[in-house]
Amino acid sequence: MRVTAAFSRLLRLPGVWVKKVRFEPDRVVVTVALRRQRLCCPKCSYSTMARENEQDHDSVWRHLDLGANRCVIECELRRVWCPDCGVRKVAVPWARAGSGFTLLFEAFMLTLAKAMPIANAARLLGEHDTRLWRIVEHYVWRAVEKLDLSEVRRIAADETSARRGHDYISLFVDMARRKVVYVADGKDAATVKDFADFLEAHGGRREGVTDASIDMGAAFEAGIKANFENAEITFDKFHVIKLANEAVDQVRREEARNNFQIKGRRYIFLKNVDHLTQEEKEALSRLEAQNLDTIQAMQIRMNLQQLFTMDAKTARRFLDRWNAWVQVCDLGP
Repeated sequence: MRVTAAFSRLLRLPGVWVKKVRFEPDRVVVTVALRRQRLCCPKCSYSTMARENEQDHDSVWRHLDLGANRCVIECELRRVWCPDCGVRKVAVPWARAGSGFTLLFEAFMLTLAKAMPIANAARLLGEHDTRLWRIVEHYVWRAVEKLDLSEVRRIAADETSARRGHDYISLFVDMARRKVVYVADGKDAATVKDFADFLEAHGGRREGVTDASIDMGAAFEAGIKANFENAEITFDKFHVIKLANEAVDQVRREEARNNFQIKGRRYIFLKNVDHLTQEEKEALSRLEAQNLDTIQAMQIRMNLQQLFTMDAKTARRFLDRWNAWVQVCDLGP
């Protein structure tokens, strides 16, 4: 079998035939030619059999690697005259317009992007991360344009640090599909309004949102009340238990001033009992016999965690009893 025939079957690029293959020290260059067919404008759907006489220089696209060698596709393109867009390079079936990569390479790169940071993918592929970010941004925005949010009824919102320092982004999630649908800079009430506008721009309705799960931040709560009037607010479990843990730790610090036995034992009281090591369980057992405020605070937090395993009716009665216990326990935090 000739080399060109072998590469035609190996690459399986649509609408071309392989003219020649050139082996260089660090790459394989495959020169292809377009078969005679209607020429398509890369900007719109216009196509024609007529060609502009002017030929373009060779265009190059990076393809999937062949073993340890880079594979580069090289093709001499003609130009097409479009009545709406003017003279343009013809569109090719194996790559999108303006990209220096084939569609198969972009698909492989996007698969890597799901599993690792772009900087790591860039090192693995031997490309500058800026070029890879352009691929990601193209497909992300294309997906955003097609997003249908007409069925969104239950949402969740939370903020996270985008990078070091006080640089935050807010994430909005469709709880039914467990999918992030919007990301905004900042973590104030304005981000909720931006999301509400985005929701309506993609087929959703503010009035249709019935539930919102958020942290206990005043900004999110105010934003939800102002923009989603029909949404019932639920404070998520993570932040509720986080506050309870902070209260337990505050009790521990105050008691540790007069009790050396609980100094350096912080995580014994903050961990769930089933996550403690055998040594930590034995230490906790000895401390439980001393009638410590910290032990009582820990028990209050552990009881609160049980709330999230109950049905709504049982949980309401349980929460009333739990609240009464907290009121009479004489632990300020």
